[in-house]
Amino acid sequence: MDPKIKLMFQDEHVTEGAARFGVSPKDLTLIGGFQNFIYSYHRNEMKYILRFTPSTLRTSEGLAAEIEWIRYLSKKGMLVSEPVSSLDGKEFECIQGNAMDFYVASFKHAPGSKIGYPECLGNLMLYEQCGRITGRLHELSKLYKPMARRHTWEFNEYILRAKDYLPSELQPVLHALEEIKKHLTSLPVNTDNFGLIHGDINVGNFTVDELGQITLFDFDECQYSWYAEDIAIQLYYLLYVFGEDSKSERKVQYEHFIKHFELGYTEDGRQMPDDWKEMMKLFLRLREIIVVVGMYRSWDLSQPDGWTRDFIQDSKTRIMKGLSLID
Repeated sequence: MDPKIKLMFQDEHVTEGAARFGVSPKDLTLIGGFQNFIYSYHRNEMKYILRFTPSTLRTSEGLAAEIEWIRYLSKKGMLVSEPVSSLDGKEFECIQGNAMDFYVASFKHAPGSKIGYPECLGNLMLYEQCGRITGRLHELSKLYKPMARRHTWEFNEYILRAKDYLPSELQPVLHALEEIKKHLTSLPVNTDNFGLIHGDINVGNFTVDELGQITLFDFDECQYSWYAEDIAIQLYYLLYVFGEDSKSERKVQYEHFIKHFELGYTEDGRQMPDDWKEMMKLFLRLREIIVVVGMYRSWDLSQPDGWTRDFIQDSKTRIMKGLSLID
């Protein structure tokens, strides 16, 4: 979270936002959030999420588009964390502040439990299920006719504001980002390879129930982009945990993921996006830059722990050399 936003988020924002959804502040439990302030609460033995989004991060139209997208997916039978209306029947509420406003939305808590590291690594059934749910999401995206419109990939906050978050010594990272952006603008765009994507599918943003079924949540990064990016993001978060001394393990994970993800994605006759494998390196490089930008934006890196220090150094080296995690 941007430190400036943290300072502007006050208890009165929480109190008013909770009241709009009929929740007492004492019943809220802060559970974190990388870009937003995320709370959980219970009502009638059901668990819910209350999310506060800074108005500097999202527009009201963007929020309306996100919630419309989630409701559409749910209506079509996808397992997603459904939105909950406020007491006034609104999809989200705006809490006004002195320096900035905050949008408040509520969602049903996803059933099941998360699968973290290292349990997710080498989990072939999970990889296949990820392919299945991603394929279904992309299939529905091709049919989707929204009322409200989300932003396209180039307006992703981490791309748009990278220069504001990175220190001056990381100018080469900004140069690498500009090269990737130029490459992306040259890619073909059609209804079979480009549409509204989740934008951040990873083990932190879905739960798995006892039947192995995935429920997706946190659509805060949904955007219009190439479907291949939705795949590369999942692959990135399976590979980035391996350091440069574990390339053989990284290679094994890559091969397992590609094989079993494709099995799930192509179920029921679905086709993989055009040239998706060829696009993997490009979108893995883009995700690496986005992750580094996010770390500099949200974390105090003056005294990083060993893993973070090594990861940032390895990432900077790959970015500056034009390499991806699978090179």
